[in-house]
Amino acid sequence: MRQRKQSFRHESLQDAKTIQALLEAVTDGIAKGKVSFSDEDAEIVLKPKGLLNLKLTASRETERHQIGIKISWQVEKKGSKKKKSLSASSK
Repeated sequence: MRQRKQSFRHESLQDAKTIQALLEAVTDGIAKGKVSFSDEDAEIVLKPKGLLNLKLTASRETERHQIGIKISWQVEKKGSKKKKSLSASSK
């Protein structure tokens, strides 16, 4: 059975020190294997594991500068990968 998509989105104005603390919490959570986000409207818990894909973007316009960070990974379903033997030969 396929699980429905869950998402979380939050947008607000914050000072640089608060954003730094949020980013530190995210990196700490990645290191521990569990990151949770919540606000008054919603909550989501993610469990990063294995290799993570990182996409970093930066842009600068006259009056607007922007940094984008996207981290993603594949979640393995239990029993989805069966161990198979592999052999190779040059004959």
